[in-house]
Amino acid sequence: MLNENIKALRKSKGLSQQDLADKLNVVRQTISKWEQGLSVPDADLLIALSEALETPVSTLLGETVTETEADTVKALSEKLEIINLQFSRRKAFRRTALHWSLITFCALIVAVFAALAVISSPYLGWDFSDPETAVMGTVFHAFEWGFVRLAPFALVAALVGVFLTRKNTV
Repeated sequence: MLNENIKALRKSKGLSQQDLADKLNVVRQTISKWEQGLSVPDADLLIALSEALETPVSTLLGETVTETEADTVKALSEKLEIINLQFSRRKAFRRTALHWSLITFCALIVAVFAALAVISSPYLGWDFSDPETAVMGTVFHAFEWGFVRLAPFALVAALVGVFLTRKNTV
């Protein structure tokens, strides 16, 4: 009974035989002999053992201890592993979505640049004496002027983002 309790409590605390032996200043084989029932600790070591395992001596000598704490720790560990897996999948999904959004943004910028190059500022030939045409021409010119000056910075930033969010294959 003592041997089973020592082993169950040691495992529930997550200690190896060597860890427990180090705490008690004995060799690992001594712990092994106690757990196999080949020998028993003397009174001083029994007190030190109860302190190392953080349990009363009566529990060590009394009823059989179940490994419920070890099972609980194992169950918690499995749950944490599942949660970590879910977080990593969510992070990978978000990273992929951001990556493709940035690629789409880059393509959109290039397409607008191409469209502006092809139409070659058509408002320059418009008759600005008509108020509606004047307003439309001014708005179109303001868009073109702002786009040509700001889009290169946005394109470079988006390309950097695409580079940083790529999937590492190392």
